[in-house]
This record gives sequence, structure tokens and C-alpha cells, in this order.
Amino acid sequence: MARSHRRRTDRSRADESFDRLLAGWKRTESRRGQEWTVQPVSGASAVKEYVCPGCGRSIPPGTAHLVAWRADGVMGDSADLAARRHWHTHCWRIG
Repeated sequence: MARSHRRRTDRSRADESFDRLLAGWKRTESRRGQEWTVQPVSGASAVKEYVCPGCGRSIPPGTAHLVAWRADGVMGDSADLAARRHWHTHCWRIG
């Protein structure tokens, strides 16, 4: 019997890799004269509950949302990252 030389892919592993890739799409945006780093969080990666600073309501686990932090802060990258906030996607867009 002939052997197949095609690589077999475990479907769940491929799905996890794709989710990780989507979650890693960071971008820089300007808001009110400040630079912000914005990173989407997929629903599968959202395992904790957060409070959105835009509306004050909770972001339940399993809900896709955004994480934003200052990209041009004067205290340095580690301080900016420590001050990151989780936003509803809609709240970030209208904020």
C-alpha cells in the first residue's frame, strides 16, 4: 500500500493556533491626542470578568472584547502595560 506524504493536521490544534493568531493582532490608534496600543481578545481567550471603563458594565467571561493601553506614556512601557484596560469593542469605538 502506498504511503501518503501529506501532513495530517489535528483540527482542534489548528483552530487554537488560528485563535491565538487573531488574538495577537495588535495595532496602534490615536484617541484624543494620545497613542494607544489596542489588542483584540477572542471570546475563547476571555476567561475572567472585567469592568469596561467606557460604560461601567461588566464584560463576562467568554465575551470578545479589546484591551487598550497607552503607547506613548511617560512612565515607560511596563507602567503603561500595567495600566491596561479591557473595553467592550463598541465602547472603545464610540469613546
